[in-house]
Amino acid sequence: MCAAVFTVAAAPLRLVYRSSKPQALSSSPLGVLSFSCAQWYGTRLWGGNGNSESWMLSRRRNLESPVPLAPMKAGSIATHASISPRTLKERLQNGEQLYGAFSVSFSPVVAEILGWAGYDYVVVYLEHGPGYTMSAVPILQTLACTGTPAIIRIPVNDPVWAKKALDLGPQGIMFPMINDANAVSDAVRSCRYPPAGIRGAAYPIVRAARYGLDHSYLSRCEEDLLIMCQIETQQAVDNIKDIAAVDGVDCIQMGPLDLRSDLGLLRIPEDKSSTALLREAEKTLKSLGVYMGGFATSDDSPSKLLQLGYHMVAGTVDVALLRDAAVADIRKARG
Repeated sequence: MCAAVFTVAAAPLRLVYRSSKPQALSSSPLGVLSFSCAQWYGTRLWGGNGNSESWMLSRRRNLESPVPLAPMKAGSIATHASISPRTLKERLQNGEQLYGAFSVSFSPVVAEILGWAGYDYVVVYLEHGPGYTMSAVPILQTLACTGTPAIIRIPVNDPVWAKKALDLGPQGIMFPMINDANAVSDAVRSCRYPPAGIRGAAYPIVRAARYGLDHSYLSRCEEDLLIMCQIETQQAVDNIKDIAAVDGVDCIQMGPLDLRSDLGLLRIPEDKSSTALLREAEKTLKSLGVYMGGFATSDDSPSKLLQLGYHMVAGTVDVALLRDAAVADIRKARG
């Protein structure tokens, strides 16, 4: 048994291989990156039986002397997934409050920055972003290399969209515009294989099951998946008790901007009635003991939402970060 150490983004990675005829490893950036990603998947890079060559990469949590992958961001809400590779559901069950970001640019470079920066999760935004399922694949692969869990927000509560998103292997899925309990039931059924649901079965060939190499996928995929349903209308707030009571939904995600839109307040910024409606919904959810997710706004900062008892808070969107930094840089240069 031999061990080799490679460096990717200043992070030591230990590659463990077993072979009767050791092969030279590629030193190209792409070759090294492939080993980095595989460490997070914990997959076998070269399959074989007991008599053939077998390249194996151990998970970081199984290493004898684990090394942090990246410096922790100052003031981060919770331990980053690179150090504690638990699922989002496990971390929520452990009482952690998680701080995340949305990826709308569909740029792997930007996604990599978000991952290494220390966000607890990144939402791949298929609803309003320009990307589709194929566009999401390199984002998920990049986030996996940084040990950052991904949540896919699909454009509509539709079993076909849900099926395609889940087959990509995110840790969570977010359904928009959920207005009543029936819509929640439809969403949950889209995430379950028969007889509990209607999800089509292609696990032997999809990324979620490591293209058929993860033989434990069926036994844990539904338990590990974080199902999030979004409240974005007056009707949804009125039905919030029934929505939260549906078996299988894990987190209720509040949508402050679309709620303002539904109330006809997009062009009336001084009217704060939508904020009052949010506070009403939050009190109901807290009394029910349901996980709450939210978006930070100019009225509700990330720290305020966390103090209000939110379990998951998305504080920014990647394109907004870039926009604000660019505008600030121009203003600084021009005095």
